[in-house]
Amino acid sequence: MKVCTVSLEDAIQITRWKYSGKYSFYDYDDSPESIKELMDGTYFSLKREHNELIGFCCFGSNAQVPGGRQFNLYHEDQMLDLGLGMRPDLTGRGMGMLFLTTCMNYASETFPSHRLRLSVATFNKRAIALYTNAGFKPLTSFDNKGTEFLIMTR
Repeated sequence: MKVCTVSLEDAIQITRWKYSGKYSFYDYDDSPESIKELMDGTYFSLKREHNELIGFCCFGSNAQVPGGRQFNLYHEDQMLDLGLGMRPDLTGRGMGMLFLTTCMNYASETFPSHRLRLSVATFNKRAIALYTNAGFKPLTSFDNKGTEFLIMTR
């Protein structure tokens, strides 16, 4: 798996991904604003051989949830916020740890000496199990517009 800057083609693909059921919470819209955000330099594409887009990761404020900022939960300087998303048809197929590890390795190479922090909707039990298996520990939870989020650190 390789990590590279999000291209316009990648951004357009990501905004067209549709997750099923409760995971539709993670759907983007295909607005110019969403595409602009995906190309702002904080998002990176993860690709397999033949340049196949399988997901993305992002760092910094774009990986934070507004409700967490409202409650001043993202204040530590040595923490790097990590966000990630896998192509919907690839979720639940046992690729999560490789995907997450690739993102974490890229983060440690690009932003040395930072601990990782992520925010995950508490209904996303699959992701929480993955993050726990990768060594993340729950820190606190908060509400964002009726959805509870868990902040985890590593």
